[in-house]
Amino acid sequence: MTKKNTITGPTILTIFRMLLVIPFMICCMVEGTAPKILALAFFSIAAITDEIDGRWARKKHLVTDMGAFLDPLADKMLVDLAFLALVYMNVIPVWMFAVIIVRDLAVDGMRMMAAREGITISASIWGKTKTTFQMITLISILANTIINNNVLGIVNTILLYIVIILTVFSGLDYLIKGWQKVIK
Repeated sequence: MTKKNTITGPTILTIFRMLLVIPFMICCMVEGTAPKILALAFFSIAAITDEIDGRWARKKHLVTDMGAFLDPLADKMLVDLAFLALVYMNVIPVWMFAVIIVRDLAVDGMRMMAAREGITISASIWGKTKTTFQMITLISILANTIINNNVLGIVNTILLYIVIILTVFSGLDYLIKGWQKVIK
């Protein structure tokens, strides 16, 4: 049963994830190993809460409209700002961040257009896979900002290209399916 605007435990956890973005970003902007370790810890905790709040809400039937709105917003805040931090730290090229942010804005725009027509465009398996893959990749890259391992650097480059492919593919999937629903 979906409740309108009730604040539940999973919603509080989602809000906590949103708040963790602030110390994460601060730590990314400070030089030194200790701040990078803290950034990795903040990001990892936030990524884990994404899995916990969703399972908790479904298992205990605590799904709310507010939670359904805040959860993907929290994910995008965390992931998009983490990629922005990596651009700031000169770890990834700006074009990769641009692909990710343009996709997110296009999908959100499609969702808003659909919502105006009373149509809900739910998260697809491709969107969920993309987000999970992004979080795993970000954890690996953040870990490598601490240990600076060449092999992990190569693995991270491969992971980043897979993320870009998933980002583009999931974005096109949302846009095509969303457009088909809107024009019906």
